[in-house]
Amino acid sequence: MDRNNPTAQPARRLGTPSNVRPERLARPAHGAFVWGTLLLAWLLSLLPWRVWEGAPDILALVLAFWCVHEPRRVGLVAAFCFGVLMDVHDASVLGGHALSYTLTAYGAVALHRRLQRFDLWSQAMHMLPVFFLARLVQQMVLAWLAGKWPGWDWTLGVLLTVAIWPLAGWVLHLPQRGTDDVESSSV
Repeated sequence: MDRNNPTAQPARRLGTPSNVRPERLARPAHGAFVWGTLLLAWLLSLLPWRVWEGAPDILALVLAFWCVHEPRRVGLVAAFCFGVLMDVHDASVLGGHALSYTLTAYGAVALHRRLQRFDLWSQAMHMLPVFFLARLVQQMVLAWLAGKWPGWDWTLGVLLTVAIWPLAGWVLHLPQRGTDDVESSSV
C-alpha cells in the first residue's frame, strides 16, 4: 500500500483467494468494550427465549468471537466461568454449559491466527464444526446422564449461531472500524 496515496489498493498476491486478507491487521479492542459485550451477551442469555432448543447461543458466539480476536483477554477460564453461571441459571447439570463453552473457547483459540486472515463469512464456516462438536459433546454427556437421546433439534441452534456470526462480528468490530475511518479521512 502506498503511504503517499491513501486510495491506492494493496497489491494482490498470486494465489490468494478473495476472502483472505493477509494485509488486514486489526487493532486490539478496549478491555471495557470486550467485557461489556460479554456481560451484555450473558444478560441476553438469561432471557426466556433461550429455552427454545433451536435458539442461537449468543453467549457462546460472543465468547468465541473474543477468543478469536482477543485471546489474551478472553479464554478458557472466562468460558468456564460463564458456563457455570449458565448452568446455575438453568438449574441443569452443573458443568454442561461449562464444558460446551470451554470446548468452544478452546477451538476458537486454537484457530485464532488462521481465522483473523479470513472475512466474517469464512470465519463462520470455520467455526461451524467447533460450535457443532462442542454442543454435541454437551448433548452426549446430558443424554448419558438422562438415559435418553434428546434428538437433533439443537443443531438448528448451532446453525443459527453460525449464521449470525458475520452480523455479530460486524457489530463487535464497529469501535475499531470507527477509528480507522477517522484516520483515513484525516490523511
